[in-house]
Amino acid sequence: MSDASTRELMAQRFRGYLPVVVDIETGGFNAATDALLEIAAVPLTIDEQGNLLPLETVTFHIEPFEGANVEQSALDFTGIDLDSAFRKQVAVSEREALDGIFKPVRKTIKSHGCTRAILVGHNASFDHGFLNAAINRCAIKRNPFHPFSSFDTATLSALTYGQTVLARACQAAGIEFDNASAHSASYDTERTAELFCAIVNRFKDLGGWHLALKEQGVDEP
Repeated sequence: MSDASTRELMAQRFRGYLPVVVDIETGGFNAATDALLEIAAVPLTIDEQGNLLPLETVTFHIEPFEGANVEQSALDFTGIDLDSAFRKQVAVSEREALDGIFKPVRKTIKSHGCTRAILVGHNASFDHGFLNAAINRCAIKRNPFHPFSSFDTATLSALTYGQTVLARACQAAGIEFDNASAHSASYDTERTAELFCAIVNRFKDLGGWHLALKEQGVDEP
């Protein structure tokens, strides 16, 4: 299969949307008032057999925006130390982080013949809400992500494996999961990407998408 055909396959698979797995660690549950502290994204690609695969992880530690609320309970849960020397050295502004995430996402959208990214997350509405709030604060006009549609691996895992917790869903899918590393944006994003790929690829192997195409009279690329 040519590169052009592979690009067409991705564009056709999700109606022109490129799945990008995102995880965000925050200072609380309120997207309007609580700090965004970490973000990671993993764009997905597709091989000649139609299997989804994760690409490179892009991740940033983020300085709380001016006036942001940070709950101690959230820091206890994530294990984030705002005063660590490492974090103070590498943390960037929300704008820098979003620009750093969006640049490879836009590049991957273009290279796969897609028109827009769609967020994939575990309990995706949480990550989507914080992402949109940060985009609004930074007055970013060209958001590569669909503003409200997303794919939720908690829902998909419940359907496929009867599990909703990320660690248990990964275990059911045969994906290693280290609880000591959990609640890091990069680690959770990479495991969620593996989980989403496993679910979609399993459905493909069962004939799901290809069978649906045939039933619709659509020729595969």
